[in-house]
Amino acid sequence: MDDLSLWIYIAMFGVAFVAGFVDAIAGGGGLITIPMLMAVGLPPHAALATNKFQALCGTAMASWHFARSGLLDFRRVFIPSLWVFVCSGLGSLAVLSISPEYLRAVIPFLLIAIFLYVLFSPKLGESDRDAKLKPFIFYFIFGAAIGFYDGFLGPGTGSFWIFALVAILGLEMKKAVAQTKVLNLASNVFSFIVFAFSGNILWLLGITMAIAQIIGARLGAAMVVKKEVHFVKKVFLIAVFASICKLIYDLVK
Repeated sequence: MDDLSLWIYIAMFGVAFVAGFVDAIAGGGGLITIPMLMAVGLPPHAALATNKFQALCGTAMASWHFARSGLLDFRRVFIPSLWVFVCSGLGSLAVLSISPEYLRAVIPFLLIAIFLYVLFSPKLGESDRDAKLKPFIFYFIFGAAIGFYDGFLGPGTGSFWIFALVAILGLEMKKAVAQTKVLNLASNVFSFIVFAFSGNILWLLGITMAIAQIIGARLGAAMVVKKEVHFVKKVFLIAVFASICKLIYDLVK
């Protein structure tokens, strides 16, 4: 794959910028970048590996900006992030022996349920509310489930985290988006390590996209900080709806 043209690098820079911007606000960046990487000729394993590297860079930037803005306290999510890291590693190992196809068919319906719940809950996420579970129990259960899922399959992980943090832990939506970035970062590190040692990452293309991801994620994170919750919720609903359409298309094509 050393013969990629300059135009492919330019096009993927633009794709990564858009993906980083959207992902910082509502998640779903991988549903933009992975199909485009495969469309320009990368085999699936190289597309997934290169995407993981560039996405990590964007997620790290968004996390850093949210921390600087005061929306995120790393001390509160450090232990949960370690747990998510472990569970995502178990998911990555499980996928080697268990086919993800059965789970792939269920995910669109879970996202549809999330979309409808948020759509018809106009006050959801506007302010902090009482948690339905104690934080320790919440992170133990959802860290295990969503962390394992991200390592096992992945699409929609950010949406699941945002919804769980808002609906179950009672966080205001902007705080939930900020925490989601760190938890996503933790669950992606294991996969990145595996891909890095496997030799499947196209480093020049990955670095090119990573630069764009960082710029897009920085602007997207700044948008979350500045805008009202209604704006963040609208972008979240659009991203979830687009994810549903993409996943259903992949199932039926």
